[in-house]
Amino acid sequence: MKKLSLLCFLFCLIALKAISIDKVKIYGPIIPNKIADKYTPAYYQDIGGLLGYRLDVNLEKRLLKIDSGILLSGFKKRPGAQTWIGEHVGKFLFSASKTYAYSHDPRIRHLMDDMVRKYIACQMPDGYLGTYLYKDRWTEWDVWAHKYAIIGLLNYYSITGYKPALTTAEKAADLICRTFGDEKRKRDLMLAGEHNGLAPGSILEPMIDLYRYTGNAKYLAFCRYIFRAYEDKNGPHIISQLEKYGDVTKVGDAKAYEMMSCFLGILKYYKLTGEEKYLKLLQTAWTDINRHRMYITGTESDHEIFMPTGDLKAGNDNDMGEGCVTVTWIQFNLQLLQITGEVKYAEELERSVYNHLLAAENPQTGCVSYYTALQGAKPYRCDQGYSCCLSSVPRGISLIPEMMGGKINGVFTVLLYENGEATENIVASDHSPINLKIKSNTKFPMLGKVDFVVTPSAAKTFKIDFRVPQWAESFVAKVGNSTYPGKGSVLSIERKWNAGDKVSITFEMPLKVIPGGISYPNAIAIKRGPQVLAIDQGLNKQIASLNNVVFTTNSPATDASAGLPADWDWKEAFYLDMKVNNIPEKVVMVPFSEAGQKTANIEVWINK
Repeated sequence: MKKLSLLCFLFCLIALKAISIDKVKIYGPIIPNKIADKYTPAYYQDIGGLLGYRLDVNLEKRLLKIDSGILLSGFKKRPGAQTWIGEHVGKFLFSASKTYAYSHDPRIRHLMDDMVRKYIACQMPDGYLGTYLYKDRWTEWDVWAHKYAIIGLLNYYSITGYKPALTTAEKAADLICRTFGDEKRKRDLMLAGEHNGLAPGSILEPMIDLYRYTGNAKYLAFCRYIFRAYEDKNGPHIISQLEKYGDVTKVGDAKAYEMMSCFLGILKYYKLTGEEKYLKLLQTAWTDINRHRMYITGTESDHEIFMPTGDLKAGNDNDMGEGCVTVTWIQFNLQLLQITGEVKYAEELERSVYNHLLAAENPQTGCVSYYTALQGAKPYRCDQGYSCCLSSVPRGISLIPEMMGGKINGVFTVLLYENGEATENIVASDHSPINLKIKSNTKFPMLGKVDFVVTPSAAKTFKIDFRVPQWAESFVAKVGNSTYPGKGSVLSIERKWNAGDKVSITFEMPLKVIPGGISYPNAIAIKRGPQVLAIDQGLNKQIASLNNVVFTTNSPATDASAGLPADWDWKEAFYLDMKVNNIPEKVVMVPFSEAGQKTANIEVWINK
């Protein structure tokens, strides 16, 4: 039987290689949002470069290594071995669904299908889908686990149409609605979890989704209850504190992951209802985080909370850059990009993805770091079913295809400069519909040159927009004999496009020196393009201690990739002139995302 199953599996792989792969059908919501998205991602395939490489690592070395027995153990034998072990199935289903929608890989589909059917069988008759004994229900992380259960099942349903997954999510949500509320004999949701109600209150997000997928008004009513509970005596006072202070450290207990998880639900409620104040409040929160609480690598949190302005210590002992925080910040920016179409959110997505997100997953092993400091060894771990971040980081990587580009206010817009092929339906200037394919070829982020081939289904006049990154200098696009300098945040090219037209974009990525701020006043960091660079001690045998390295001058970087180990797959490295023990040396620096993959100490903040 095992040989037969293997043969069938191999046949499926061969069949998929032999035929053209169509876009996965999406089973979407039946209730439309009042506020339509201004940004809608295009359908991307064959993403290459650093991002494509890491998408493959995430699939091959992380997601396909997941053991469903470990993730389901807390459901099969309650109580679970760990208090939030119930969240991991839902997180996996989110990552796997997004990955399958992009990759069409039959192996991840098989693993998902098997997991879902076993998961559904674990649901109790009353709808309970947690890992606690009956007497301990609704303490600590029980509601939180149900949140991820609904999120995972809905994502799985959206790409498969498998109705039992939707029904299981409804049963779990029905139990939540029966248990919590401000009516007599119901429990206070804010007391059913951690962090002043931020954790249980984050179930707002999947409740909005479930209302949109089913049209059942009780889920929307429960969402309105959650808003009331936020402002009750036991709640985190998200709305009132942001209205009063505009400062995220004043909300609840300032727990970053759980707070931004609530933000995701509030934004979805805004899209559903059009209640403008919620968008404005969360834009205020975004500005506060972006200006005062952001590390240069695109993450936040010290010991998992938002810290006071500019307090950005970056060592392993600071428990900084929690993986769950990085991913939820990415989701927050992606939603704001969708709602507003403002490319400043794409800037933040790029910064987070190219730096802290990728840094949290080891390309050698697929292991993940819970916290990813800017100095010291990255504490990668390979366990499953215990650490929240080891399930979250793959979720962030699975979202990369949705960030690459798509329509903003109806105009196809390139957001990230990687290899790939995008397909999108657009409307030409004469209002006729056309199908557009755009294929990119580049060695970015190593080189500042990207070539595009534009293939519309008919020769028509329309506009294509290209994001002009804040870090880029001398951004220029050429089409035929025409040259278009990039100014501002977006370069628009409107012309008659014919099949096979080529666009060549070039830009410079000079090294930029970043001061260490109040946390590192005697140090600097170095950035090239979107990437923060780091010294990897394992690549610099002449350095006995990274504390003995001193930055002396902003000298040009030269290619050091030939000296990288043979199994260091992403060949990007640079020599920079520095002093080691007061002696001039050429020091090897690599992107922070790649540094430390062989367990060596790393350093981003260099003495000056």
